[in-house]
Amino acid sequence: MPGRHLDLVFLWHMHQPDYRDHASGEFMLPWVLLHAIKDYADMAAHLERHPRIRAVVNFVPVLLDQIDDYCAQIDTGSYRDPLLRLLARADLDAIGRDDRRLLLDTCFRSSHTTMLSPFPHYLRLHTIHQQMAREGEATLMYLSGAYYADLVTWYFLAWSGETERRRVPLLADLMTKGAGYSAEDRRQLLAWVAETLKGIVPRYRALMERGQIELSATPHSHPLGPLLLDFAAARESLPEAPLPQAAAYSGGRSRLDAHIANAVASHGARFGQAPAGMWPAEGAVSASLVAQFARHGLRWAASGEGVLRNSLKATGERLDRAAYRPWHLPGAEGISLFFRDERLSDLIGFEYARWHGRDAANHFVAQLEGILAATPPGENAVVGVVLDGENAWEHYPFNGYYFFEDLYGLIEAHPSIRTTTYGEIVAREAPPPAGTLRHLTAGSWVYGTLSTWIGDADKNRAWDLLCAAKQSYDLVIGRLAPEDARAAEAQLAVCESSDWFWWFGDYNPSQAVASFDRLFRHNLANLYRLLKLAPPAELDEPISAGSAGATHDGTMRRAT
Repeated sequence: MPGRHLDLVFLWHMHQPDYRDHASGEFMLPWVLLHAIKDYADMAAHLERHPRIRAVVNFVPVLLDQIDDYCAQIDTGSYRDPLLRLLARADLDAIGRDDRRLLLDTCFRSSHTTMLSPFPHYLRLHTIHQQMAREGEATLMYLSGAYYADLVTWYFLAWSGETERRRVPLLADLMTKGAGYSAEDRRQLLAWVAETLKGIVPRYRALMERGQIELSATPHSHPLGPLLLDFAAARESLPEAPLPQAAAYSGGRSRLDAHIANAVASHGARFGQAPAGMWPAEGAVSASLVAQFARHGLRWAASGEGVLRNSLKATGERLDRAAYRPWHLPGAEGISLFFRDERLSDLIGFEYARWHGRDAANHFVAQLEGILAATPPGENAVVGVVLDGENAWEHYPFNGYYFFEDLYGLIEAHPSIRTTTYGEIVAREAPPPAGTLRHLTAGSWVYGTLSTWIGDADKNRAWDLLCAAKQSYDLVIGRLAPEDARAAEAQLAVCESSDWFWWFGDYNPSQAVASFDRLFRHNLANLYRLLKLAPPAELDEPISAGSAGATHDGTMRRAT
């Protein structure tokens, strides 16, 4: 129908947990570094090439803290990420056994289909490693410094963004060279890494300042808000869910307040204005959390369609097209709730990587046209497509470059699909009519429940360990000197991240579980030490029995 249009909101959620050992400052895993030079750079470039596409880009503050940390490492030349340190090292012949093992364990972690197999020289390095590994661990020590120089160089090249490869001649030159990388080659590659890292925040701020994107935030260290407030929130969607032995997380409301306030402050410092809205960690909401967001002056929040489905079912209402409008919650005045379209979001996150880019883009646009055609006269559909802005693209050919070129291009040219932002929608003089939720069932963007973070024996055990540490924190924090107290609070915030609980469970690879198990317990032990207390002996034992003996991490696509 002439004059009718559909409002489409893309929300790209950028998040990595804090991978730093706060006792030493050393980075334990390199995922912030690698996603920055590949995904955060590419996602900005796609928007820069398509200035008529508007979107929400959600940055978790703890991710930006780590990018700032990397920039400081580069400025000082004091590298606390071992992968970056080895890239910067002039002579790789003399590296020790631990560094050799680290490079071999790290530098083949990626999607081999899209990030290793397409590059014959890189694939050859992998073949050599496999052949020698079959002869035993000791055989690997015969690999030369030249092998390790090529390996670390190719790993950074494989993790470079496709838009960066087209923009920066150095990357094409190095990929063409293929082998025999010199210290000067690595020095130039390091300079590109530095330029890319330092450009992340300014590029997104520039997109915001020209009105193309809205920048939103998440509570500072990505805590699972509904569970900080009340473990029983897990039973709103799953009444029989087992809960931790601890009755509650002590002081959870004040801790969530601190995460929200810190996020608002750090966002304002980086981007020049406070966020209008937030994507809560994992899209996890409860009535109490939404009310807390409203008290901080936030204008919008978003979650998953499963949460809306469970909430309407609880009051006997139908879902139908309910996800295509904003919602208000009594007791949380001034804030609008939006719910993502699960099917469309998951098509991008999980399905379209197997399609030709143009076919995927055409299919996506056809789905939107179907939604518009089914919209009753006089109504305006708001379609939210919300997913990770980083994890899916390594499974796409060319890091999703052609998919985004086709998708954004088709939408820009479409007469009836209008990309916008949640902030723009709530700021309209006449926003779309909102529904009233008589009940909000606590849940997340995964299944509409909280079962990914609580209810499993290992997850509950992790909560009990955190609750015990928090009780010690409460007893001791008032006696610490101000500087020591600030360090302890920062470490506590890291321990409260939802990511530790997500990784526990037999549906995740044992090696990945082992890495996050170790990091979580290490963070808790650091917290005790900052409190001037001896860490309990139970932190020496793996939480997950399946992770005992596993020593290496692996990447995994986060469920969206």
